[in-house]
Amino acid sequence: MQSFISETIDTILKTTTSFENVVFILPSQRAGVFVKQALKDKIHTGFLPEIQNIGSFIEEVSEISKVDSVALLFHFYTIYKSVEKNPDSFDKFSSWAFTVLQDFNEIDQHLVKAAEIFVYLRDIERLKKWSVEGVFKETAMVKDHFSFVEKLGEFYPKLYAFLKEKNIGYQGLIYREATLKMDAYLQNNPHKKFVFIGFNALNTAEEVLIQKMLAAQNTTIYWDIDAALLDKKQQAGQFIRKYKSTWKHYEKNDLNTIGTTFFEKKNIAVIGVSKNISQIKYAGEILSKLPQLQNTAMVLSDETLLPITLSSLPKNVAAINITMGYPLKDIPSTALMFSVFQLFLSQEKLQKITENSFYHKDVIRFIKAPAIYRLLQKDGATIADDIVTAITKENNTFVETTYLTTFFEGLAPSFQKTITAIFNPLSTIADFISRILDLINLLKEGANPLEKEFLFRFHTIFLQLQNLHNDYRYFQNLKTLHLFFKQLIGSENLSFQGEPLKGLQLMGMLETRVLDFENVIITSVNEGILPANSQQQSFIPFDVKVAFDLPTYREKDAIFSYHFFRLLQRAKNIFILYNTEPDVFGSGEKSRFVKQLEMMRSDIQQKIIGPKVVTEKTILKEIPKNESVLNTLKILAEKGISPSVLTSYLYNPIKFYKQKILKIKELDGVEETVAFNTLGTVVHETLDELYTPFVGRFLEAKAVSEMLKKAKPLVEKHFKIAFRSGDLKTGKNRLIFEVANRFVLNFLQQEHSLLKDGENQLKIIATEENLAATIRVDGLDFPIKIHGQVDRVDTLNGVTRIIDYKSGMVSSTNLKVPTFSNIRDEKYHKAIQVLLYAFLYTKSTNYDFNTPLEAGIISFKNLKSGFLSANFSASRTKDTLITAEKLEAFMDEIKSFLLEMYKLETPFIEPPNLKY
Repeated sequence: MQSFISETIDTILKTTTSFENVVFILPSQRAGVFVKQALKDKIHTGFLPEIQNIGSFIEEVSEISKVDSVALLFHFYTIYKSVEKNPDSFDKFSSWAFTVLQDFNEIDQHLVKAAEIFVYLRDIERLKKWSVEGVFKETAMVKDHFSFVEKLGEFYPKLYAFLKEKNIGYQGLIYREATLKMDAYLQNNPHKKFVFIGFNALNTAEEVLIQKMLAAQNTTIYWDIDAALLDKKQQAGQFIRKYKSTWKHYEKNDLNTIGTTFFEKKNIAVIGVSKNISQIKYAGEILSKLPQLQNTAMVLSDETLLPITLSSLPKNVAAINITMGYPLKDIPSTALMFSVFQLFLSQEKLQKITENSFYHKDVIRFIKAPAIYRLLQKDGATIADDIVTAITKENNTFVETTYLTTFFEGLAPSFQKTITAIFNPLSTIADFISRILDLINLLKEGANPLEKEFLFRFHTIFLQLQNLHNDYRYFQNLKTLHLFFKQLIGSENLSFQGEPLKGLQLMGMLETRVLDFENVIITSVNEGILPANSQQQSFIPFDVKVAFDLPTYREKDAIFSYHFFRLLQRAKNIFILYNTEPDVFGSGEKSRFVKQLEMMRSDIQQKIIGPKVVTEKTILKEIPKNESVLNTLKILAEKGISPSVLTSYLYNPIKFYKQKILKIKELDGVEETVAFNTLGTVVHETLDELYTPFVGRFLEAKAVSEMLKKAKPLVEKHFKIAFRSGDLKTGKNRLIFEVANRFVLNFLQQEHSLLKDGENQLKIIATEENLAATIRVDGLDFPIKIHGQVDRVDTLNGVTRIIDYKSGMVSSTNLKVPTFSNIRDEKYHKAIQVLLYAFLYTKSTNYDFNTPLEAGIISFKNLKSGFLSANFSASRTKDTLITAEKLEAFMDEIKSFLLEMYKLETPFIEPPNLKY
């Protein structure tokens, strides 16, 4: 395969013997590397030509330097404030200013008379206000918009003059000035010859410049296009057809280097793959099957897939050149920078500035950032973990600076000073930026080369922000700086360094200009991506753009059509991948470019690729027991097994193994909102304190009335104990406090209603009583202790009741136990708990069963149902009486579970169809 660059240089060498005063001008800097290499291969002695990209050449002609986009925004804000009487804040301004600057750029690149287009826009808006009745009702928003459009015509000339005076400019300004200075430039450089290589879509300024140079007869232009694409029906040849028909130069001259390779034999596969990740994985499979990757390009139509692509490359990719930048927003250091911002943004939002305390999640996010976590080491221990443990233990929703600094004592002086400074009260924006720069300088000391590259980029950004802030003072508060930083990071990329002539070329579509490859893989060839959708970020309406010959989505479609088909011209093996799955962005529809290609060629292979689904039999987790496990279980048997431990084993033996054998606990966190178990604890403790004085006595309605008066203070008391440093004054916590209070009051009112007529007799026997009993299980040579805490035992009208309080919802169906043969099922677990309490009570008190015995639950969310007792009836009738025979049958089943738990040969097995 002979590339376009190679063909063009062969053509040039036929008429050129020396390149001493020759300038090659190319669409991109990257193309220059390949041109230079091709010249080295073909010229053995002599000077190489000067090689420039179009941007640097235009700067040379205009004698104006290109201004940085961030500095340009600050310059524009200066102009804006001088025009606008009531200017927007800088953060609000920056949200629309980039779009305005892009419009200014297009106006200048296409040499539109600025005054005319702004008057045109103004008149359109004025016509909208015209009414037959002579009255047009304006909302504040509409009025602002009209005012904004009127002012555009003032912003543009003032900004243009301001930049020109400083001899700097955005690209469009540089182009416009270059067209004015081109004649002088050509007169000053009569000895130079210029060669334009591989151009396609030129803006109006470029057209004017090149035509002037062609007229001077010291310039040649070589187009990269195939005869098949010059066909009138082909969108890809739209621009070059226009130049051929309208440029004076082509009245007497032909187009150079028209190719004829498009219809040569090629292996073209159009492959449909579901979703983006599958596309990238399949592209990796294609790469792994290629014998060598030296002349191979993988083109990402959707450049946001670069991070996924880098982690999906096959092992045979030994060398790679990446032309795209890695998004700065996706690197770990970005999260650290945002965490510093968030410390103070949350502080301001939650109004904790005067206390100088920080929201615990922000503190933990900062100290847990990998770079900070490594720094916070003292005597072999990690300070970050100590801080998290202390915050959690004390349940501190907000953490004071003085509290934090105690943990930093003992660090190296430079570390301690910089980390402590981060948490100091915020005084100025300049102070905040200085803290960030100090932190970056500290972090780079222990960073690896890649991390240093990340930190250097952030150092550059914050240094620039510091200089701009010192010069302009536009960042009035941290929120403004944060929004601007976020906007800036979203558009910044980290450039990769590599050898551009070796290995796989990983590139975006625009980087393929002028370059040719034998093997080409293009991903995400879908409508809405290639070409992009028709939405435009501009304040200039579509019809106005058409009227003034400004580019619209139609021209952009033609540009990408050219890039797509040009890339295929000389390639031999082409793999075009598209997403088959429809989603909100329109993926799933094959790009129109592929449809056009299918109409042009009949030798295209069509494939639909699905992920390889390997059907495997679901194997439940199984953990065998050994002597060590059995010894731990024996210790548990001595300490005692509670009803909740037993039901957790029945629900999931694997979870039981992790919690009770391996001693793995759930990670504690700061309880900002009252947890459900905390609510239950408060209600239980409150009722225990209210009822304890009446243990062994009959309860009267008068006593319950006194309890009602004491209830709320006791609820507050127990919340302070259980919720530690939590705030109960506002928000959800206030609501939960009221719920707990209502639970207690409703329950006491129900008790009062039960006793007020004197018809019922209620005697409190025990509250929150710890019960235990030892049992023997056939097949085991050691006893097992069963223990539990019963919330309440009482007698109501001669019936002894074992009561378990539940703050959650419980209904009578949860306590129906018609048989004991299948009580392993989760729906019987509440019944198991209360029946075990009944067993423990009968054993602890040597209960004779002469007095009727019931066991059940009082649900605070279902108080209207009253006491819900265990029901042994298989029909709709009630059988709530617990007898010695029923308890014996129940315990036989419990013993079978315990035997299973302790039997060495029976492994812990995960149950099928677990809910959670």
